[in-house]
Amino acid sequence: MHVENTEVKRLNKYLSEVGYCSRREADKLIDQGRVTVNGEVPEMGTKVTQNDIIKVDGKPVTEPKEDHVYLAFNKPIGIVCTTSSKEKNNIVDYINYPKRIFPIGRLDKPSEGLILLTSDGDIVNKILRARNNHEKEYVVTVDKPINPDFIDKMGNGIPILDTVTRKCEVEKISTFDFRIVLTQGLNRQIRRMCEYLGYNVVKLKRIRIMNILLDIPVGKYRNLTEKELLIINQSTGQSSKTEEASLPTTPKKNAQKQFKSNRPKRTGKKRN
Repeated sequence: MHVENTEVKRLNKYLSEVGYCSRREADKLIDQGRVTVNGEVPEMGTKVTQNDIIKVDGKPVTEPKEDHVYLAFNKPIGIVCTTSSKEKNNIVDYINYPKRIFPIGRLDKPSEGLILLTSDGDIVNKILRARNNHEKEYVVTVDKPINPDFIDKMGNGIPILDTVTRKCEVEKISTFDFRIVLTQGLNRQIRRMCEYLGYNVVKLKRIRIMNILLDIPVGKYRNLTEKELLIINQSTGQSSKTEEASLPTTPKKNAQKQFKSNRPKRTGKKRN
């Protein structure tokens, strides 16, 4: 992705679009005084062009020469979704990818399953915008038998963190297991919801993000397919990327059909 020399944009957006980090992380770096523009420490909201000399921790920020990376990773329990080298079990060191990448969102340390990583800071911002209502699906094991009241309350909203969770799809799949589809990402949301109802989570696995399904072994990763990227781009179309980086477009109805076709098929049968 190349930023035109004459184009002026906010510093955090610039760092995001060249693939250095997400806008949120860029704001932290700027606030910590670790970013300089032409040798000066900038204020939050400073605007720059490609002609400016931008450094982080004294090292020049350059635009990527290669295409961006988009990975699906099956995170093991115990790995932390941070790029900080201060965390010995950080996800970046675990994967050890030969290019700078960072996770899109989070998955708690005691949880496992699907998380996306990329070198494209712009798509991170698009996916993380709550208004896009992106689905995330989980399979959860709790410490005591699940009853209809539990399923009903989980699906209709639980008061946690000074709010009430959005209504969501919840289904019992066995005595101690249920699946849940969220469109929001409150801190430790599922665990807090269960605790409110007197249950403790024994195991939590994320099996889907939007149209991306978990189909790789624990600890392994794969590149997203062109079709997966296309559908992501269509479903986040309200926050478009630059023209050069944008993927081919299809009518919105077609994108919605493709998204639905990638959701796991439900049999309608419930195991006891």
